Amino acid sequence: MNGSYLEVTFRHGRPLAAYYCLPCRPKDKSHRTKRVEPGLVIDFQCDGKPIGIETLAPEKLTLTAFNRVLRDLGLPTLKWADLAPLRAA
Repeated sequence: MNGSYLEVTFRHGRPLAAYYCLPCRPKDKSHRTKRVEPGLVIDFQCDGKPIGIETLAPEKLTLTAFNRVLRDLGLPTLKWADLAPLRAA
């Protein structure tokens, strides 16, 4: 996969969890995880490259917190429109 994208899991019309997939190859697998901001977990492959960010409490996610994590990883930040699926329900 060449770009980043957001996957959202809904239950009864409300976002239950979300996963922000970072650019990686289809064969890349999570080797370890790191809890960061409350409700956010980063997945890393064995060489330390981040491959995704899991959001365990999408209703509490703020753009500021998410962008702080992205900046710490050296990745481009997002705009509210990028997280629009979390607000869809």
